[in-house]
Amino acid sequence: MTRLTPPDRSAAPEKSRQLLDEITARTGEPGAMVATMAHSPALLQGYLELSRAIKRVKLPRALSEKISLAVQEWLGCALCLAAHTEAARAAGVSEADIALARQATSPDAREAALLTYAVRVLAEPASISDEDVADLRAHGWTDRTLADVVGLVSLNHLTGAFNLVAGLEPAAAEEPQEHIYYPQ
Repeated sequence: MTRLTPPDRSAAPEKSRQLLDEITARTGEPGAMVATMAHSPALLQGYLELSRAIKRVKLPRALSEKISLAVQEWLGCALCLAAHTEAARAAGVSEADIALARQATSPDAREAALLTYAVRVLAEPASISDEDVADLRAHGWTDRTLADVVGLVSLNHLTGAFNLVAGLEPAAAEEPQEHIYYPQ
């Protein structure tokens, strides 16, 4: 059940109105999450800026969607899971690999290590040790990738937590899903 509803645009804070107008001019009316974030200009601007920045990560789109699926499964955000499942399919991820990603694993040991790392960044970052980082490097992951994953996890945590607090759920099957600004 929805707990937070989007403010009427005319009553939204001025900075939020400006941001919503920019989004509408570029991509059309924002989805429920973005529209509801308009209650807080700082949150809305921060989300948009982080989202734009995370578009520049050097992860393949399919892998970034698998990471998003693993994180959102852990968080339990149905809206984000629906959006990232759709995005993963569009990126060519099979149904079997989508199911595995939601369990933070993959038949590819290298990807499985990164998916496990992503969920640990979300759930228990203090537990990540020197040995864990060395193991990720042994799988061929660079420091840039490890840093990019922290950013992607942070963005997913923000969106998932917001949707859960706001009570936002997936739209009916015939309605378009929330537009997301994740890596391409």
